[in-house]
Amino acid sequence: MKHHLMIGTWTPPGSIYTVEFDDEALSLTLIKKTSIPEDEPISWMTFDHARKNIYGAAMKKWSSYTVKSPSEIIHHASYPLGGHPKAASADTKTRAIFVLASKKPPYHVYGNPFYDYAGYGNVFSINKDGGLQSNVQNYEYSEKSAIHGMVFDPSEAYIYSADMWANKIWTHKKDSETGHLTLVGSVDAPASGDHPRWVEIHPSGKYLYALMEGGNNLAVYVIDEKTYMPVFTHITYPLIPPGISNPKMYRSDVVFLTQSSEYLFATSRANSFSLTGYIAAFKLNSVGAIERQICLNPTPTSGGHSNAVSPCPWTDEWLALTDDEKGGVEIYRWNEEFLARVARLDIPEPGFGMNAIWYD
Repeated sequence: MKHHLMIGTWTPPGSIYTVEFDDEALSLTLIKKTSIPEDEPISWMTFDHARKNIYGAAMKKWSSYTVKSPSEIIHHASYPLGGHPKAASADTKTRAIFVLASKKPPYHVYGNPFYDYAGYGNVFSINKDGGLQSNVQNYEYSEKSAIHGMVFDPSEAYIYSADMWANKIWTHKKDSETGHLTLVGSVDAPASGDHPRWVEIHPSGKYLYALMEGGNNLAVYVIDEKTYMPVFTHITYPLIPPGISNPKMYRSDVVFLTQSSEYLFATSRANSFSLTGYIAAFKLNSVGAIERQICLNPTPTSGGHSNAVSPCPWTDEWLALTDDEKGGVEIYRWNEEFLARVARLDIPEPGFGMNAIWYD
């Protein structure tokens, strides 16, 4: 069977690359390079709930694209960063970094600016076809904030945000009618240099996993049943080999569950092309507690800005991994708790290799 994945770029010129993975021939092929607005490269993209639209974090803008087929992707709209008046200015280094789409009505889209003037999250409504329609809320974090990842709880009543620069995890409550967010509270990361970058939550709603970019570990939290705030369990797992002599040469990246929620994958990157990043796998029990760390394998490259793992949404068997050091995408097979690389495609174009999203 043939599967299609879409991948964006960190730097201009903007393009969306569609690659085809044949799970019988174990091959990867570039089938379409779709040009998009040149100054709107997508460093993080996600599908809507129906996989009919792509939403992108596109430098100084948020963008949406209609997907009619793997090779027919049409730009719908782009909107500037909201919140701080300087965020959208060409004179600041603020950029769109992450975007999360609701899977339940009203299907709003939630975006995070990063770097300077990034103390507000941006919320967008969508039109009847799923394209971005209007900026309906800019909710406040703090002046120090730079959010890099968010996740909804299973009910989509609460959203958790990883704040790298303020070194916190935030909890907001989502209004089921308006989609607007109100602050519940925040908790400091366990250590001053942890810098939470990514969050993932188990379908049970009991466990939250916070990836620490600076701490290079995965921290386990439980969700308080009354307050819905995360509570640190004092359990962490390494995302780079313990005892490594130069830990500041590494920065951890993303964490994602497989579709069965039996396994959790997380990655780290290296700050030098002479070093490799790492990919870790964890076994979970039925409610989301980590039973054991299965592996911590080197990745082929440092990962560059990405080294982002993307588990297939409908099977645990396949995972994609992207890197922008060389500009490549790889497919791994997860079988009997062993990880095997089965295909790689190099696309040495500017900034290629941000996250991969699975279309079919």
